[in-house]
Amino acid sequence: MFEALKGTKLELPVLVAAFYGLRRGEVLGLKWDAIDFERGTISVKRTVTTINLDGKCQEIEKESAKTKSSLRTLPLIGSFKEYFMQVKEAQELNKKVCGNCYNYQYDGYVFVDEMGERMKANYLTTRFPEVLEKKGLRRMRFHDLRHSCASLLLANGVPLKHIQEWLGHSDFSTTANIYAHLDYSAKITSAQAMESGLQLPEAGGFTSRWSGEVPN
Repeated sequence: MFEALKGTKLELPVLVAAFYGLRRGEVLGLKWDAIDFERGTISVKRTVTTINLDGKCQEIEKESAKTKSSLRTLPLIGSFKEYFMQVKEAQELNKKVCGNCYNYQYDGYVFVDEMGERMKANYLTTRFPEVLEKKGLRRMRFHDLRHSCASLLLANGVPLKHIQEWLGHSDFSTTANIYAHLDYSAKITSAQAMESGLQLPEAGGFTSRWSGEVPN
């Protein structure tokens, strides 16, 4: 999937959403002051939300994420540091090239285009599945990247409590209710361990007990 998006505007937003499990609004609300290149961290502290105002859809920024627990700082690992540094350098170049034509209204945001326009929520929602379908890949929603992140963490043995903190869920029950069913392989392993450790009687041995007969 990532290869299909390579070199497009969707590449980095999708990588961030898939790896860090960020919500769409958290991706769009990402600013440079949230990325600490020296310490190697990325903080989720803002979100961009779409609201209906006087019959028109408008995007507004909230200085805090969805809930208090949504405010989280995660390690900037892998190639993400290089990715972000390249984007930042490209933005600075675009400012010089465009001059007064550059839109400084969204200055400081990570995901803006060559003219400084912030990436729209609707673009991620509609364009992402369209590109996948065009490339012959399975169609999925942008939000499904968050679920994929949780599924991979769970499949690799990460405890649900840690997944809760990574995704920024407000309480443990939210994480458990959404993702516990994905841990079926662990239940199979437990069942096999019980089967080998506990000698079960033959199935036929129960017949007389449930037929009303009194065993000798």
